[in-house]
Order: sequence, then C-alpha cells, then structure tokens
Amino acid sequence: MAWLYPYYPWIKALHVIAVVAWMAGLFYLPRLFVYHVEAASGEADREALFRTMETRLLKAIMNPAMIATWVFGLTMVLLPGLIDWSAIWPWTKAAAVLAMTGFHMWCAAQRRHLAENPAYRSGRYYRAMNEVPTLLLVVIVISVIVRPF
Repeated sequence: MAWLYPYYPWIKALHVIAVVAWMAGLFYLPRLFVYHVEAASGEADREALFRTMETRLLKAIMNPAMIATWVFGLTMVLLPGLIDWSAIWPWTKAAAVLAMTGFHMWCAAQRRHLAENPAYRSGRYYRAMNEVPTLLLVVIVISVIVRPF
C-alpha cells in the first residue's frame, strides 16, 4: 500500500467530499419522511412525488456517497503508520461510522415502508430520528480532530 502515499491528499479530499455528500443525504432523507407522513392525505400524485424524491436521493446520492466514504476511508486506514490503533479515538470513530451506516440502512428500510404505507410512523418520530446523524457526526469529528481519548 506504500505506493498510495503520494496520493494521500487526494484520497483524503475525496473521502471528505464523499462524507459531505453522504451527510447531506442523511440529514435530508428523514426530513423528507416527515413531509411525506404529514402530507399523506391520499393524494396519489403527492405521495408518488415523495416516493420518487426519497428513492432518487437514496439511490443516486446517498448510496454512492456511502460507498465512496467507505472506500476512501478504508484506503486511508490501510496505509501503515497513519493511525495509532492503541489510542481510543479510532475505535470511537469506527463505532460511530458503523452506527452511521446502520442509520443509512434504517433510512432505506423506512423508505420501503413509507412506499407501502405513508402513515407507517408519525412526523414526530422522524423528526426525532433526524437528530441521530447529527449526534454521530459530533462523535466522529471530535474523535478525529480533538482526539480526547
């Protein structure tokens, strides 16, 4: 993997770009769920619009961004000497990234449920769930930048 060292700044930049795109989707999709649930009035056109928006966001932006985040992140992890694995911060970051990936999968499942039943959950539920990626992002950023552990 040593041959990748000259490309490290590019790998890191692409990782950050992918993370930003992924986070934008993770912040927006639960908000779309709120609007979808609260607008569910039996209007087929409106529900179709929300289903289309949710599907496109997930499949065209979030899925590729998540995959790119993982690919570039794992590439950096595999470069020897960049991470002190005896410290706690890489493990807290890894746990939060795994939780973020789990949240992404939860979003995908919710999209399927809402396609079948727009009254599956309340708008309040999705508003609360919309805070999860923010909390995970705080853990990730503090783990990497501040390294308090």
